[in-house]
Amino acid sequence: MTRIHLDTDIAGDTDDLCALAMVLNWPGAELVGVTTTSDQAGFRAACVHAALRLAGRDDVPVAAGADGSLSGYYMHPGIPAPERYWPTVKDPAPSTPGAALDLLAVSVKAGAVIVAIGPWTNLALLEIVRPGLLAHTRIVAMGGYIEAPEPGLPQWSHDVDYNVQQDTLAARIVWERCHPILVPLNVCLETTLRAEHLPALRRGNALAQLVAEQGKIHGADDDMFTLGRAHSRLPNDLLNFQYDPLACAVALEWDGVRVETLKLSTKLQEGMLTFPRDPEGRRTRVAVAVDGPRFEQAWLAAVGGPRVKK
Repeated sequence: MTRIHLDTDIAGDTDDLCALAMVLNWPGAELVGVTTTSDQAGFRAACVHAALRLAGRDDVPVAAGADGSLSGYYMHPGIPAPERYWPTVKDPAPSTPGAALDLLAVSVKAGAVIVAIGPWTNLALLEIVRPGLLAHTRIVAMGGYIEAPEPGLPQWSHDVDYNVQQDTLAARIVWERCHPILVPLNVCLETTLRAEHLPALRRGNALAQLVAEQGKIHGADDDMFTLGRAHSRLPNDLLNFQYDPLACAVALEWDGVRVETLKLSTKLQEGMLTFPRDPEGRRTRVAVAVDGPRFEQAWLAAVGGPRVKK
């Protein structure tokens, strides 16, 4: 079993829930802890608790983490339409100060892979208060703009690298001191959640059904069909990109994604942080390619499992 600890900003985008559901059901994965980042009085932690209850996994420890950014937010980390996406979550679930760092430390000592699928603030704080703890820990971080997406995909730039730009100071600390494997934006755009996946999800358990409902709402709210039809390498029934599930697949060493060592440096310009290639740069493990259709099938097989019998 591969132990996984998720550090997530769930409730900001639906791919965090897709990642949580995937880890709970992926063969050979064991979810040992969840911390939230960019939280707002513990609402994101309450969403994690709600998802775990649907999966019958109340045993997984959860802690609300950083409610802020070391460098100042790039944009306000809103929680869109919680009454529509999370209708059963009424009350937040705050934690005592430092609880998230304590839980992260417990997971590290248990040998877990830390998967950062939100801004990297909690990891940077842990490195600051317990220097060196993460240096020999396997960390996979979703984010890090290295190069533009392939033709036929949205030509988004570094300003869309949300997890890094929300806390550039934390990102630099984690990259420099903790040696994460980066899962950058351009590769994530090769993996999608599609409308054709919804019937299988709706036939699954309660958590899979929530994934389906949130995917449908997000697709409509963000007009993802239009985005898909405007780009030749995207499906016409696009609902979202599977950024965070792909990071989890890298952590679980799924063989459909290729990870290479690149030499990178950091460049901070007008408050934006990028990770350009540099012959004199730091050796960094990076996800550089993925078999998107195969990943979608594997993700759907895990998340859209059989309905739980009552």
